[in-house]
Amino acid sequence: MALTHGELADRILGGWTGRIAGNMLGKPVERGDHWTPEHIDRYLRLTDALPLTDYLPPPPADVAGFDLRPEWPRCVRGRIDGSCRDDDVDYSVLGLHLLETHGFAFTTEQLGELWLLRLPYLQTFTAERTAYRNLANGLRPPLTATYDNPHQEWIGALIRADVYGWTSPGDPRRAASLARRDAVLSHTGNGVYGAMWAAALIAAAFTAPDVRAALETALERIPASSRLARTVRHTIALHESGVEWSDALAELAERTSGLGWIHTIPNAAVLTAGLLYGGGDFTTTIALTVRGGLDTDSNGATAGSVAGVLCGAAAIPPQWSEPLRDRVHSAVFGFDGVRISELAERTLKLATLTE
Repeated sequence: MALTHGELADRILGGWTGRIAGNMLGKPVERGDHWTPEHIDRYLRLTDALPLTDYLPPPPADVAGFDLRPEWPRCVRGRIDGSCRDDDVDYSVLGLHLLETHGFAFTTEQLGELWLLRLPYLQTFTAERTAYRNLANGLRPPLTATYDNPHQEWIGALIRADVYGWTSPGDPRRAASLARRDAVLSHTGNGVYGAMWAAALIAAAFTAPDVRAALETALERIPASSRLARTVRHTIALHESGVEWSDALAELAERTSGLGWIHTIPNAAVLTAGLLYGGGDFTTTIALTVRGGLDTDSNGATAGSVAGVLCGAAAIPPQWSEPLRDRVHSAVFGFDGVRISELAERTLKLATLTE
C-alpha cells in the first residue's frame, strides 16, 4: 500500500503524538512492582475512570495506598500543559538529532558521542546509565554494553527504537538494522532484539492492513528461537484462541515471572496484548496497554506510537492530543520546548529521503 506525501505526514505525526500521549497516560503509575494491573484498576474504579478513555484522573484526597509518581500533577487529566519530560520521549528526540547529524550511516560510536554531548547523565537509567558511565570512562562499543551492566536485556533499547521505524515507512528490515546499531551501545540479547522488533513493528504499521499483520512482519526481523519471539507468538496465539484480555495477561505474567518489571520480555507481552486486544482503536490500545502494568509509560508510549501510525494524527481523539499543546519538554540539550509538529516535519524529511 503506497502512501501519499500527505498520508505519510499524518502517519508520522500520529506516531509522535501517540508516543507522547501514551507515555503521559502511563507515567503516573510507572512502578510495576506496586502498580499491578489489579491495583491500577482499583485506582480507576475508585476515581470512576473505567472504562479508561482519557488521561488518568488526579488522586482523591485522604485515600492511602494509591501514591502516584511525583510528576503526577503535570500528567493527569485537567492539569496537562504540554508533555512532561521523560526519557521515553527524550530518546526519540535524540534519535532524530542523530539521523539529522550523521545520516542513516551513523555508527554506534557517533551515537555514544551524542549521548555525552546532549543527554544529562542523571536523566539516564539502568542500562543507559551504565553505558553512559562506560563511555565517560573511555570504553567503546560493544564493551559499553557488557562491562558491569546487569541490565543488558531490560527495556531501554526498545524505547529508543521508534524513530528508526518512523523514518523507514514500509521497510521493517531497514528499521531493524538501524535500531540494532543503536541498541548495541547499551544492550545485548533480547534487549537488542526488543529494539529491532519495535522498530520493525512501527515501520510495518505504515503499510500493514492491521496490527496483527504488523506484528507478524516484525517477528521476521528477530531470531525465531529467541525468548522475545516465542513470547510474542504466544501472546498472538492467546488472542487468536479467544482468551479474554485479563486472562491472557495472567498467563503471560506467569510465563515471564522472575524477570522483573523493567525487562524486555514481560513488557513486550503486555505491549503485544494491548495492541491486539485494542483492535486498532487508539484509545482502547493505549488504555489496555497501560492497564497491563509493568513499565507503564514505556509500554504506553510504544503502543501509542504503533496505534498512531496505524490511524494517523487526524484520527487521534482530541482528549489525547489537545492537552499536549503541540509542545515537548525535553532534557536533550537544545530541544526543550520544541513543537511536536516540528519534530514530525523533520522526521518526514528524513523518511522521504528513502523514497
